Order: sequence, then C-alpha cells, then structure tokens
Amino acid sequence: MADSEHGTPRRGRGRDGPWRAGVRTPWLAGSPAIPRLGTPLEVPGTEELDETDVAVAPPWMTILHNCDCHTFEDVVKQLMKAIACSEDRAWELAWQVHNTGKAVVKVGPETECVRVGNILAAIGLVVTVMQS
Repeated sequence: MADSEHGTPRRGRGRDGPWRAGVRTPWLAGSPAIPRLGTPLEVPGTEELDETDVAVAPPWMTILHNCDCHTFEDVVKQLMKAIACSEDRAWELAWQVHNTGKAVVKVGPETECVRVGNILAAIGLVVTVMQS
C-alpha cells in the first residue's frame, strides 16, 4: 500500500496486515505467553531429589612413609614439586615422616592422590595411595 501523495509505503496505518494497531507480530499472534526469565518451568514427570540422595565418593589420601635412603633435602624438594607447598611446609612434613614413620601428604580425588604418589615415588620414596 502506498501513500498516494508521496508514493512511499505506509506503515502502521490501515486495516490490512499484521501491523495494524492492537495486533501482535505474526509469529507471536495466537501463541501462548512466553515465561519470563527466572520463572521456574513446570516439567511433567519430574521429581525433586533430596540432598541425601546424592552419593559422594570418599576422599583418597597419599601417605609418605619413612625410609633412610634419602636426605631431608631430597624429600623436601620432591614434596614441593608433588603438592606445590612451601619449603617450610615440606620441612614440616619431612620431619613428621622421620619422627612418626609416615605422614598424610595429600587428601583429595583418587586421580590427584595417584599423581602426587607417582611424583614422590619417582625418586624412590615409599608411598601408599588409599581410600580414606
């Protein structure tokens, strides 16, 4: 439809087409209301789970055992590499291993504890990785 005076199309005027006053755009006309963001949707056939229904795997641990075949410096250096701890913390752990015979040096997921154990064992340290 063109404005007879200027030859340009008319918009928003007239009775024909989806653009007349009070009519929504064609893709929304007759469609159900669209939910707003943040509004929970109801999904049939679903149920909520209690927090107690979720099983959590128990953590694993890496234990360093005492052996008299390495210097304190070797053990400290390897601990710093394996668990990314400070030198002071590595010395504390090394002394604990020396005095008590063993120390838990890592608690976490199995893969992480195995990785730490492999790094410590790379120089011949005695290590146990087990589920706690």
